[in-house]
Amino acid sequence: MSAVVVKNYGLSAEFGSAADVLDAAKKVRDAGYSRWDVFSPFPVHGLEKVMGLGNSKVGLFSLTFGAGAFLGTLGMIWFMNAYDYPILIGGKPMFSMPMSVVPAYILLVLASALGAFIGMIALNQLPRHHHPLFAKKRFELVSRDKFFLVIGATDPKFSESETRKLLTDIGGDHIEIVEDK
Repeated sequence: MSAVVVKNYGLSAEFGSAADVLDAAKKVRDAGYSRWDVFSPFPVHGLEKVMGLGNSKVGLFSLTFGAGAFLGTLGMIWFMNAYDYPILIGGKPMFSMPMSVVPAYILLVLASALGAFIGMIALNQLPRHHHPLFAKKRFELVSRDKFFLVIGATDPKFSESETRKLLTDIGGDHIEIVEDK
C-alpha cells in the first residue's frame, strides 16, 4: 500500500457579494501576496486590474505559429521550385510570390488557430483533471451566489496563521485549508 501524500494548496475564504470580494482582493494585493486567485459566479468588473492581470499571451502563441507557418510555406515552395525539382514552363519564374501567397495564407490561418489552442492549454496548465478546490463542499456555491478568494501556499508570504488572520480581518467567512492530494 502506498501512502497518500497531502500538501497544502492554500487557504480559501468565502465572501457574500462582488463588492466584498473586490474589497478583499485589494487588501490581499496591498498585503503583498502574489499567488492568489478569486472565483466568482459571474465576472466582477475591475477585478482584473486589482489582481494585476495583463493581456493574455495566447496571441503571441498564435502570432508565432502563424508567422512560422507563413514563412515556412514560402520557404518550402521556393526551395521545391527553385532547387529541389525545378521545371521551367513557358518561361515563367521558378518562384512567384502571387502563386505562393495563397497556400502560405491558408497555412497561416490553420497554424494560428493551432497556436491559440496550444497557447491556451499551456498557459492554463491543462490538462488538470481535478483541482484541489473541487474537494471542498462549500466551493460548489461559487457556481450560484458565493465568491471565493484563495491564497496559494506557494506564495512567499504564506504563513497559515498570518494568512488566516488576514482573511478573517478582511471579512472572509468559512476559512478553510485546501489540501492537494
